[in-house]
This record gives sequence, C-alpha cells and structure tokens, in this order.
Amino acid sequence: MKSLPLSRRDFLGTAVGGGLGVLSLSRLINAGLPTVNDPRATDGDSRFEPEWEDRLSISVGPKSGDISGTSDKALQAAIDYIAGKGGGTVRLLPGTFTLRNALHLPSKIRLQGSGPETIITKGASETVALSEDSDWYDQEITLEKSAGLQVGDGVVLVTKNPSTGSQEVIKRTLVARSGNRFKLNDGLRKNLWLSGKPTVSSLFPLLTSEYTKNVLIEDLTLDGNRENNTNLNGNYGGCIFLQDCNRYTIRNVTARNYNGDGISFQICHDVKVENCHSHDNADLGIHPGSGSQRPLIVNNRFENNHIGLYWCWGVKFGLAEKNQLKGNDISISIGHNDTDNVMRENVIRDSNQVGILFRNDIRGKNFWANRNTVVKNQIINSGAADGVAIDITGKTSDLIITDNVISEERQPMQRTGIRIGPDAGTIKLAENQIQGFMKPVDDQRKTV
Repeated sequence: MKSLPLSRRDFLGTAVGGGLGVLSLSRLINAGLPTVNDPRATDGDSRFEPEWEDRLSISVGPKSGDISGTSDKALQAAIDYIAGKGGGTVRLLPGTFTLRNALHLPSKIRLQGSGPETIITKGASETVALSEDSDWYDQEITLEKSAGLQVGDGVVLVTKNPSTGSQEVIKRTLVARSGNRFKLNDGLRKNLWLSGKPTVSSLFPLLTSEYTKNVLIEDLTLDGNRENNTNLNGNYGGCIFLQDCNRYTIRNVTARNYNGDGISFQICHDVKVENCHSHDNADLGIHPGSGSQRPLIVNNRFENNHIGLYWCWGVKFGLAEKNQLKGNDISISIGHNDTDNVMRENVIRDSNQVGILFRNDIRGKNFWANRNTVVKNQIINSGAADGVAIDITGKTSDLIITDNVISEERQPMQRTGIRIGPDAGTIKLAENQIQGFMKPVDDQRKTV
C-alpha cells in the first residue's frame, strides 16, 4: 500500500480527508448536485476551501523565532496562539526544549520540528506522598514534605481505591500554591485518602491531546529521560499520548527513552504513523490502544522496547506494513478482540522472547485475535533456546499466515517456527519458508 503525504488541507480539517466527508460527497454526487469547481472560503463551511499557498505559522527557538524560549510555556503559548486563529503551523527551531508539563495539542495544527536537531525532553521526576486526605470533590492536595514541584507542573496522582483496592491514576496540573498545599486545574473526582497511600509525581506525556482531530506531528525527537523518571503506564502517558482523537499523522518522529510507551493512542481513529523511530522505551514502542479503528503503521523502526508493536483491545482494520522491529522482547503482540488487521512485509529480528504473539484471553465468549493476516514478513532469530517465532494461543481462529520467511540462524535447540495451541481454530498456513528450527510447525490441535 502506497503511503501518501498529508496535505495542508488534510491536516487543517477538510471533511473529505476523514472518511465522513467522502461519504457525504458521494451522497452529493448521487443527489445530482453541481460539482464545486472553484471553492471559496465561506463562513462556517469547512468542506470546500481553496488550497491556500501560505497559511498562518509561528516559530519558537532557544534564542530566535517569533517566540524565544525552551520551556513548555513558550511552546504552549505558540500552540495556543495558532489554535486561537483557527489552525496553522508551529515551527520548532533546532534546540533542546525541556518541559515541566505536557504540550497539549488542539485540532487543526501542524507541530513541525527542524529534524533530529529539535529535541523535546523533560527533567527528572519526583514522587512525594500526600499528608492530608482529599475527597473526590476537592481541588487541592497537601504534600507530606516540601518538594521541587512548582506551579505549572504536570503531575500524576496515584492511590488505591478504598473500595476495590485497584489503582487510581489522575493527571492534573498544579495551578496555585501555599506552602505544601497545591490547587489543581480540575477537581479530583476520585478519593485520595491516606489509607490508599496516595502520591503525586512529576510525570506527564511530552505531547498529548484529547478529543481533537486533524493534527500533524513531524520532524522532531522526543526523549523521555528514562533513567531519571519513574514508570508511567501507557494508558496514561508516553512520549506521545492521545485519547479520543481522530485523523492524526505522526511522521519522521523519534520517540525514545520513555519510562513507559513511545507512542500510545487510545480510542483514536485513522491515526497514521510513518517513518518514525520508537526505541529504548521501557514498555511499548507503539501502542494502538483500545477501540482504535484503522491505524496505519508504515515504514517505522521499533527497536529495543519491551514490546515493539502492541495491538491493544478491539483494534480493528489496521495495517502494519514495511516496519523494522529489532531487539524487542516481543516484537508484535495482538490479542483481545483485535480483528481484521494486516501485518505485511515487516522485518522482525532478534526478538528476545517471541516474534509475533497471538495472546490468549478467556474473559469473554470470543475475545481472541481472530481474522488477522500475517503475510510476506521476515521473522528471524526469535527467543532463547526454546523460542517461538509465531505463537498462537487460546482459541484464536481464522488467521491467514502466508508467504512469510521464518528463519533461525542460530542452532535449532528447542526452537519452534510456528506453534499452534491446542484450542486454536482455523489457521491457514501456506507458502511459508520455515528453516533452522527443531520444529518448523508445532500444531498441538487434536485431529478429528
């Protein structure tokens, strides 16, 4: 599948680029309405607009640009300025920008760096216990001791739910202070009682957004300063963390050294990640999160993460094509209700545990990763002495695994090319070249 560049019109939000507009246009044509040959900018009409030669932009740099500075305040000021004018480009000049809070992205914006010389990072995290109870309706917390936290900092509050014992995670910004008391930008909506041992940590994603659309992020490096930060689960953070967003393109971005995920998006649709390098993150290189529809993941490198590509829950109709996955513990993991996805022409090498894992899931009637296709991939050197290149567990069914080169360049040992668990359903294996294993295919299903 040929990847197409995102035009200015695409990222600024014409309805045609999102699928809904395509449907609407077909209805217009079928209704016999005239074709719009000479579009004009019309108030309130976002469907048809000229392809303007020049659009509003603002630049930020350490010592030059429309705004000078290296803090999140300088960058967020530029972003908010462009958002207030209806969209455009924020250009980041070469330099290192160190954040104390996440950059929050609005709709219809291009965040454009100057290549590898544009680096966004954060300082060391600090974790402090709370010393007073806060109820769910409160908008303030009290720290146990004086700390390096400042007004404006992005923080994560963690506690145990007093009823269930499960972990609660709350992301907020500190907006006012008196001694060790801090006001939050929003109410807690969870109980932070001392019985749950609540803490506050200076943790946040570097780039984040909720309920936005038509955004392009390109040509920059995101560094999570992993060695000096505690872990933040990929359901809440990462170098990039998106929630309930649509039509994002992430292109030519390096996401590295985050104590968590490199790129994570949850319930986000039509997200395209291309020509990116996500590496040396503690958890996941890329995390198409729960319910995300039609992710397009092409020509990327995912290296030295715990899991390179993690299809989360209910990710459907996605394509992962021509990616290189190297040195991850598990290169690709797919499971809970992840259906109708295609993994094609990827090179998977030196996985520490498994090349491709089809996860087991016994929590529902049919929560397995069914109706997925694995075609024309190279899977080389997977796992330890008993490693498996493709491991199909649970009742996973209706898979197509064809035309792959699955090889082991080390000794055969107890290694297996394709392992099919005893409860698996229909699996089509065809035209695969499997070599160098003790067991090329280990089909544990009982024959009838």
